[in-house]
Amino acid sequence: MSGEAMLVFDDGLTAYDFGHGHPMSPIRVDLTVRLARALGVLDQLKVVPAPIADDALIGTVHTAEYIAAVRRAGEDPDRPDQVHGLGTEDTYCFPNMHEASAHVVGASVEAARAVWEGDVLHAANISGGLHHAMPAAASGFCVYNDPAIAIQWLLDHGAERVAYVDVDVHHGDGVQTVFYDDPRVLTVSLHESPTTLFPGTGSAGETGGPGAEGTAVNIPLPPGTGDAGWLRAFHAIVPDVVKAFRPSVLVTQHGCDSHVEDPLAHLTKSVDGQRAAYLALHDLAHEVAGGKWVATGGGGYAIIDVVPRAWSHLLAIVAGDPIDPLTPVPESWREDVRIRYGRTAPLRMTDGRDAAYEDWSTGYNPDTWLDRSIKATRDISFPLLGLDPSY
Repeated sequence: MSGEAMLVFDDGLTAYDFGHGHPMSPIRVDLTVRLARALGVLDQLKVVPAPIADDALIGTVHTAEYIAAVRRAGEDPDRPDQVHGLGTEDTYCFPNMHEASAHVVGASVEAARAVWEGDVLHAANISGGLHHAMPAAASGFCVYNDPAIAIQWLLDHGAERVAYVDVDVHHGDGVQTVFYDDPRVLTVSLHESPTTLFPGTGSAGETGGPGAEGTAVNIPLPPGTGDAGWLRAFHAIVPDVVKAFRPSVLVTQHGCDSHVEDPLAHLTKSVDGQRAAYLALHDLAHEVAGGKWVATGGGGYAIIDVVPRAWSHLLAIVAGDPIDPLTPVPESWREDVRIRYGRTAPLRMTDGRDAAYEDWSTGYNPDTWLDRSIKATRDISFPLLGLDPSY
């Protein structure tokens, strides 16, 4: 097996565009690729164009009726289809919506194929991670659920078990829903509490359907959680449950909307904390799945100050050569941002934060919402996976 790493990307992926004023601007993907190129990261990745998924592939997760509705919405964007979640206040209709969404699906499935067939060890699609889409409806800026389709492709091509870890600030509800009754897929989501943030799901008690008990693990975090608390929660739960599941491949979603500057949520992580999470997931893939790792993007709406830096760190880790946080942001990229958007870009690849945390083994503090939440997930989920929650 080659140790080579891959980015699935072509400019056509930026056509997934809800239009001016929508928070999920494709500018964030374009700026990430430009920054990664300026940093030399793309020189270490095999960059391949994305195929466009056909209806049969999309139909492994989505209903034929829904796919037809997406086509109609793209042909006549002024006619909303509320039944299928199209043309809502979150998920606008736009021209060629089906084709643009199918392109994102094709990118994630190509990343999964390349990893599973041994072309590369790691592969990424930063335009993907559209984790809210349901089998018969769009939701939360997501039309087709590319991570779920990529996971289903892996199952259909021989993967016995797939673990999915979602670090977006929003619960990975669509992926969880698709595989809630499937014991072959472990879905793990760390997210802001459903009591304070869309989509209002992802409590610790959501653990999997009949015959798949324990294969959904949810870690709801209190608003205001920063690097130390987030990493404490991650390390208290995620490595143990993924190791217990013994996946054939690890699929991860890297929404960076957990950042303190993100306008749509209430966590307080830094780019440094996000980088630490990406490193931990890389290491986990090597520990449990022979290094087989498929990484997608996700949310992230601080499109100049946060997303390009966070995902450039991710791509460098995928490439096997992490960027020193103290690395200056290339002046050519900063000048490009100034000229194109009239904005002053960050100077360095760090927020100047220390991503240290106290390990769960140091003790449980029942006076904190964070520790109560960690303990609730451990107490509910660990026994279902044959783990002792009390250590």
